[in-house]
Amino acid sequence: MLKRVLIANRGEIALRILRACRELDIETVAVYSEADEEALHVQLATQAVCIGPARASGSYLNQDALLTVAKATGCDGVHPGYGFLSENPDFADACAAEGLTFIGPSGGTIRKAGSKSTAREIMRAAGVPVTPGSGGPVSSVEDALAAADAVGWPVLLKSSAGGGGRGIRRCDGPEALPAAFSEAKAEAKACFGKDEMYLEKLVLRPRHIEFQILADRQGHVIHLGDRDCSVQRRNQKLMEEAPARCLTPDLRARMGAAAVRAAGAVGYEGAGTVEFLLDAGGEHFYFMEMNTRIQVEHGVTELVTGVDLVRQQLRIASGLPLDIAQEDIHLEGHAMECRVNAEDPAQDFRPCPGRVEFLHLPGGAGVRVDSCLYNGCTLPPYYDSLAAKLLVHAPTRLEAIRKMRRCLEEFTLEGFPTNAELSYQILYHPTFVRGGCTTAFLDESLPDLLDFSRRIREKEGNP
Repeated sequence: MLKRVLIANRGEIALRILRACRELDIETVAVYSEADEEALHVQLATQAVCIGPARASGSYLNQDALLTVAKATGCDGVHPGYGFLSENPDFADACAAEGLTFIGPSGGTIRKAGSKSTAREIMRAAGVPVTPGSGGPVSSVEDALAAADAVGWPVLLKSSAGGGGRGIRRCDGPEALPAAFSEAKAEAKACFGKDEMYLEKLVLRPRHIEFQILADRQGHVIHLGDRDCSVQRRNQKLMEEAPARCLTPDLRARMGAAAVRAAGAVGYEGAGTVEFLLDAGGEHFYFMEMNTRIQVEHGVTELVTGVDLVRQQLRIASGLPLDIAQEDIHLEGHAMECRVNAEDPAQDFRPCPGRVEFLHLPGGAGVRVDSCLYNGCTLPPYYDSLAAKLLVHAPTRLEAIRKMRRCLEEFTLEGFPTNAELSYQILYHPTFVRGGCTTAFLDESLPDLLDFSRRIREKEGNP
């Protein structure tokens, strides 16, 4: 088993990793920027080292500094969490070159799975359904136009690297493509350092379904069921649940088998996620991408399976075989997650970080809160706006919805705006309650949801 792990991240995921390490008697070294000096993971780690200035480019993305700290503090492993360097193959290779275990797949695997254009070709060869699209990267507007004409409009231009909805633009016709191509490339370059693009046909009104997988060095691959992540805005997820209400047992089995084939095709190791689009008819599914890291929403899978995914990551990275088999995985009850972000939905989701003046977190049976916040702390403006993840587990989906409503009623955060009220409104929306949300739901419903919230505030005398 690993003895000491450098946590190359911050926020709630750093805290999540730290807790899993402590339960396995693994020492932890936290790194932090000058803006995170008083962060909770810094206070709880075995050791903490300042890595640089507030800007991520000089701290959490500084590979040389991270490796120097890992070696100087006697670490034998590096956990990248999600975001930052978690899907950077060069960082994975650099860790290996320094004799450090990168807690995730190899650099070579990340390159194969992380490049969405390359992954599509690998999946097609492995018999995993993929959406029609360009045969590879598109290097110019002319190439993109030719590919779009071949597959049919509308289309999506997508960055080959990264995730989180960045570097993606929809095009409904040829007149919109030149500007979209330029914008997507620029955003991809700024977010991921690479601007390679590919194109695929847009599946209209799909559901976003993903499968959690685990794979060890001995070649065993299993999946841990599905999550429905269709409630999203501009490709940014807001709420997730497991299992997906829209899947029949047969469809779940076929998609799970495809996810396992996908992981095997790239020689995967560790925890990862295979993401699919399910068409409006609920019959055909298509590979979208593979995330070579732990997901923000991994907690909902943990709640319905009882499997600690971060613990499994640490075991696999230590060279141990999986201690669970596919037949051991059973989905019990229903789990749901709401992401509470420091942003103002009424102001086009403008980020609003700041100091936490007062914080009260919900509790009770079947309630879990993943957050690094505490009374008096400051959420810095330099990073992601995620403030907390509220998770619930209940015997049925309707009971999970009711429990999440109660949790949001209890959740209190004073000091800056959040999107918690919007999530609360969604939980009462008939389409959501019926389980009918597609990826178009939030964009289509947002004006009415925001107007309803505004009228409620005005009625209460709090505009």
